[in-house]
Amino acid sequence: MRDEKTAECRVCGAGLPEAVRGRPPAYCSRSCQAKAYRRRKKAARTAVEQPPERSVSAPATAPRPPAGSARERRRREVAEAVWRIAAARGLESASMREVAAEAGVSLRVVQYYFGSKHRLLVESLRLLHEENDRRARARMAELHDAGQLRAVLRAVLVEFLPLDAQRALALRVFTAYFVRSLTDPAMAEVFLHGEQVVESLVADLIREAGGVRPGVDPAREADLLVSGVSGLGLDVLHGRRTMAEVQRTIDYHLDRIFA
Repeated sequence: MRDEKTAECRVCGAGLPEAVRGRPPAYCSRSCQAKAYRRRKKAARTAVEQPPERSVSAPATAPRPPAGSARERRRREVAEAVWRIAAARGLESASMREVAAEAGVSLRVVQYYFGSKHRLLVESLRLLHEENDRRARARMAELHDAGQLRAVLRAVLVEFLPLDAQRALALRVFTAYFVRSLTDPAMAEVFLHGEQVVESLVADLIREAGGVRPGVDPAREADLLVSGVSGLGLDVLHGRRTMAEVQRTIDYHLDRIFA
C-alpha cells in the first residue's frame, strides 16, 4: 500500500489515483508518462557519448571516437601495442584483449577502431611500414640532395639492420608477421609492401651512382643485396654476427660492384 508521500506522479508531482487492480500507477497522465520516456531515452544517449574508461573491461556502450589527428593518435597507440607484443612474445599473443591491456585502453576501444583481430594485425603492419618509410626517407634525404648516391644506396641497405631500438623492434615484428603472411593473402599483400619496391630502388641507385664494374647486372645485384642484408639483420638479433661485421660485409659487396 503506497503512503500519501509516495503517491505522487514521478514527473509533475501531482496526486495519483487509487489503483483499481495490479501495480499502482506511477504517472498522473499519458502526457507525463511520455515525458518520462523521453528523459530516459536522452539519459541513455548521453551515456553512449561519454569517453571510454581506460581499462581492459568493456564498457556497456561503444566509446565516442576522437576526431581528426586525435583519432589517428589513438589508432597508432593501439598499433604500437601490437608491435611490442609481437616483438616480445610473437604475433599469436596479440589478442585484442592483450593489445588493449598493453595500450592501456578498454577492449571496446580496440574493437571500435579495428573491428576484428585480423584487421587489427593487418592495419598495425601497414602503420609500421609507413613509420619505417618516413624514418628511412628522412635519413636518406640529406645524402641524396648532396649527390652521394653510393651513400644513399648503403643507407637503404643499412635500414634492414637493427641499428637502434626502433629498427630492432621493427625487424622483430616483421619476423613475427612473416610466418603468418605465408598463409594469409591479406597479410601477405601488406607484408610484401608492393612488388619488389626495395629491390627496384637498390637497382636504380646502382645504375645512377655510376662507376659500375663491367658485367655487373644491377637487378641481380639488388636481389642479392636485399635478401642477404635481411638475413644478416636476423643474425645480429640472434648475436651470431656483430653490427660492425655486417656493415663490413655490405661495404665489401659495394666495393665489388663499383670500380
